[in-house]
Amino acid sequence: MKSQERAPMRQVVEQLEASRIREVANEGIGRTDVLKFWFGESDEVTPGFIRDAAVASLQAGETFYAHNLGLQELREALAAYTDGLHPGRGAAHWFDRLAVTSGGVNGLMLASQTLVEAGDEVVVVAPVWPNLIAQPLIMGARVWRVPLRVQTDGPRAGAWVLDMAALLSAITPATRMLVVNAPNNPTGWTLSADEQRTILAHCRRTGTWILADEVYERLYFAGDTANGAAPSFLDVAQPDDRVIVAHSFSKSFLMTGWRLGWLVLPPALTAAVGKLIEFNTSCAPVFVQRAATVALQRGAEVTPALVGHLRQCRDTLAPLLRALPGVTMAEPLGGMYAFFRLEGQDDCLAVARRLVREAGLGLAPGSAFSPEAAGWLRWCFASRDTTRLVAGVERLRGWLDGQ
Repeated sequence: MKSQERAPMRQVVEQLEASRIREVANEGIGRTDVLKFWFGESDEVTPGFIRDAAVASLQAGETFYAHNLGLQELREALAAYTDGLHPGRGAAHWFDRLAVTSGGVNGLMLASQTLVEAGDEVVVVAPVWPNLIAQPLIMGARVWRVPLRVQTDGPRAGAWVLDMAALLSAITPATRMLVVNAPNNPTGWTLSADEQRTILAHCRRTGTWILADEVYERLYFAGDTANGAAPSFLDVAQPDDRVIVAHSFSKSFLMTGWRLGWLVLPPALTAAVGKLIEFNTSCAPVFVQRAATVALQRGAEVTPALVGHLRQCRDTLAPLLRALPGVTMAEPLGGMYAFFRLEGQDDCLAVARRLVREAGLGLAPGSAFSPEAAGWLRWCFASRDTTRLVAGVERLRGWLDGQ
């Protein structure tokens, strides 16, 4: 009897969508005249004192394995940093709840690996960075999207807001995990502390885990919190609540290419996540962890100035975009993205590709983040030189005038 031929890979992996942002970026390969705002990173290099710490570590010969959960010095610095943002419990409270990961995306994947089994139901608030939808799918989960809705009138017309009733209705005792990213990529939407309390109370009743991607916590412009950061689930949750919060050094410390992040976990999960780190990456490189330790210790030299500059970038770009005919958008309250719609341009992937070819302007298509964002475009405004933003708007204006 002939044995049945097996598929070369798991079906869920074969069916994963390739990045539509990369698809647009491929249009600009080899071109030096394109203003590139498609990826979610600043064009500023990592500060010199952070790079110097990595160099010193390498020169000292620190090229060996480290603890699965991260260097003690880094975890102590993270505990102090976390307590500084979420005070009242002391740094020691946080130390045993921390796991250092090889990037924020690795931390998010580790959370899915820890919690999600094949067939589980996972709810994701969308639009959202596509990795957050793909990760539970890779684990075999059934993923349900709860879309944000767009305000159509008032001073915040074009802003994306949460339909709380729809979200709570979607989260049932069958829901294993809720994934929420706020401040949100791509929309700039943020959660209030009261909304977080409402979501947490509901998830306590249903037994649902919350995976909160808070990598943009420090990039917050509303200015309505005591610490200047966006509201966090860490401020409303108890240590044993079913809440995992993911962070990254990428955005707030200008360290995207270093690939280092961390998770804040219930204490009962820390050792288990350490085991998973062993089977995924073993550990983060020591020299990268040394650089991150210095970044935390001298963070006051980096993050406040960065946030101030990003606010300037937002305030430069947003009014220029809103002044263009047919543009719908609201100023983002957090993150580093302007998310906008062009009237009559519903195929945002085709528009983004044409903008590269015809205007030398690189933006990300909204459909890369979920079907709910079809017709929208994302512009990363984290630019060292704000005149690049002005030039980009002029290119968009010229392209629209030619349509």
